[in-house]
Parts: sequence; C-alpha cells; structure tokens
Amino acid sequence: MAACRVVRLTRTKLGRLIMGLSLSKRELLLVCLVSFVGLVLLPCLNAFVPPDSFFHVSNFSITLCGKYLCYAVLALGVNILWGYTGLLSLGQCLFFSLGGYALGMYLMLKIGNLGQYKADIPDFMVFLEFPKRFPETGGLPPHWIPFKNFWFATIAVLVVPALSALVFGFLAFRSRIKGVYFSILSQALTYAAMLLFFRNDFTFGGNNGLTDFKFILGYDVNSNTTKRTLYIASGVLLLGVYLLCRWLTQTKFGLIQRAIRDSENRVLFSGYATVHFKLFVFVLSSMICALGGALFVPQVGIINPSEMAPDKSLEAVVWCAVGGRASLVGPIIGAISVNALKSYATRAFAEQWLYILGGMFVFVVLFMPKGIVGLPAQFAEWRGKQQRHKASVSAPTPPADEKVNDTAIISSK
Repeated sequence: MAACRVVRLTRTKLGRLIMGLSLSKRELLLVCLVSFVGLVLLPCLNAFVPPDSFFHVSNFSITLCGKYLCYAVLALGVNILWGYTGLLSLGQCLFFSLGGYALGMYLMLKIGNLGQYKADIPDFMVFLEFPKRFPETGGLPPHWIPFKNFWFATIAVLVVPALSALVFGFLAFRSRIKGVYFSILSQALTYAAMLLFFRNDFTFGGNNGLTDFKFILGYDVNSNTTKRTLYIASGVLLLGVYLLCRWLTQTKFGLIQRAIRDSENRVLFSGYATVHFKLFVFVLSSMICALGGALFVPQVGIINPSEMAPDKSLEAVVWCAVGGRASLVGPIIGAISVNALKSYATRAFAEQWLYILGGMFVFVVLFMPKGIVGLPAQFAEWRGKQQRHKASVSAPTPPADEKVNDTAIISSK
C-alpha cells in the first residue's frame, strides 16, 4: 500500500510538472519533429541501412553528432546562467571536465590488465611508479577505489561539480562580486584547476589525461551498438535539459531570475535574497555542464586538462551569442552550427580558425545582437522601418499657393 501511494504521489507530481510546462503548438511540434529525427531516424539509418546506401549514417557521423549534442548541453548550462540570470561565467568548462573525469575514472578502472603494462591499474600509474607510493592498495590511489562502482561514479558526476560550484559561488556572491569581476574570477578558477590537473602527481594522468577506454557497464565502448546508445543517451539528456530549463523559466523563479539579470538592485529592494537565487542557478548550471561532460568522454575517448582551458569556456559563450542567448533554442543551434563549422574550418583553414571564430563573435555582437534565432524579428523590424520611411517620403505636400495664403493670413493677424 505504501508503495502504491508513493507511485501515485510521483505520478501526481509528474503530471503537475508536465501541466506546468506550457509549450506552444509550434514549439511542441518542432520538439517532437527534431526528437524523432535525432533519436529515432538517425540511429535507424545507422543500424539498418547498408553502408553502401546513400541514406546510411556512418558510425563516425553518429559519434560526431553525439559530441555536438554534449556541447549543446554545455551551451544550455552556460545560457541558463548568462542569458537568463546575467552572470557571464568563463569557467563552465571546468564543471564539464569534472563530470568527464568522474566517469573517466570509472572507465579507466574497467580496462583491467588490457593495457600496455598488463597491470590491474591504469598504465600511467605504473609508469609513474604508483605501486611504490600506494603499496597497500597495489598502486591505486585511495580516492580512486570507490570509482570502481558505476553508480558511485554517476553520483560523483553530479556531486563533485555541484560542491565546487557551491563553494565558489557562495564566496563570490556573498562578497557581491558581479559583472566583469565575476567573469575574471571564474576564468582564474578554471585556469588554476587546469594547472593542477596538468601535474602528473595529481593522480589524473597529467597532460595526457584519461584515455584508451575499453568497457562501460560490461559493453565494449567502441562497438557500434554502444556508440548508438551513447548518442541516443546524449539526445535524451539534451531534450530533458531543454524541458527542465523551459519549465524553470516559466515559473515565478524564472521571472525573478530575469529580473536579477535586468536590475538586481530593484530585486534587492523588493525583498528578495538575490544571493540564494544566483547560487542555485550557478549550481544547477554546473550540474548540467557536468552531465554533458560525462557523456562526452566515452564518445570522444579521452579527457585531459585542455578541456577545462579558459578558451574552451570562451567558445561556449560564443555558441550562445551566435545562436541567441535570449532563448533556449539559440544555444543549441549555436553549439551545433559553430562546432560543425569548426570541424570543417580546422581541416580547410587550420591556422585561421581562431580569427574566424573571433570575427564571428564581433559580427554577431555588432549586427546580430539576438543571434540566429533573432534574425526573423530583426528582419521584420528593419522591414517595418523601411516601410515607415517610404510612407513618410511619399506623403503628399501641400501646394505652393496654399502655403502663400497661410503665410499671408498669419502676417495679417
């Protein structure tokens, strides 16, 4: 009976959540269409269509699309913080990488004795003589031992970035650090973390990071079935994060969130503790980014400290700006389109890619302030101005004799 009550209560809460998520018919149709194409059609074209067919989707394309979806999750995490709360953080890739490292530690411990040294510990630990440092555990650092369990690693994917964001955010927001100072401080945080992870004695593989993964939950990471499953999981995660952010922005919390972005002082004078709101959004953003990083690692096959470099977080900001940070669809479009362009440009124009990225950001800031998703409204506004200008130019002017008569009347008076 108690279990039935719990199930009924859960269904009731889930029903209220779904009812509270009011999507327009156009948005609902678009979400269903994109979900069908991304989560059903593409995997089917990869699994059931022969490789020599024009409609076949290769394993490389599936993995590449899964990588783009993980970046889209990262962009949503940046956007919920920057676009809706006004907090420009240049360190969200730190949480993206922490989530990747948490799952990467589990994947490294599942290699077993299949490495180059045929040892029960990862190869870099043998190379760095960890058995002499930790003889009681056979060379495995004590904090690595719990990561043999998949569920512990999954919890760590959320808890470790959340705790890091909680501590940093509490100290920053309580000190009323905001604006450009918050951006610089967050960038310093991720740079300091990157330097720590680059150290070989930090037990995380140094500059090589974690790589050469073999198994996840007993399945071969490099098999076609596993790649499709990871791609589908990335798509489901992106859809879930999108719906969560959509629901959150439609609540009273979302209204206060945007009010903090527009004028934090007015919100303070209204009696709201803005520190608590900003801290909650910051922690939520870190968890979203970490989930994207956790699914990014097994698909790409490596995680190293370069993923938490400050320039990576700057790229995520560019994704949101290009797509349109005032919406939830914009960052997804920006992340996928910019990374697709990067995949092409780094092959065709490898040395000029950074100039292309910087020029794109400057162009968007100057001429597309609302991003790609804001182009229809921007074009409609420009067209309205042109029509009003034409109407004012083509308006009839009074005849010359009428002007003379009016002038004579005024002078006689």
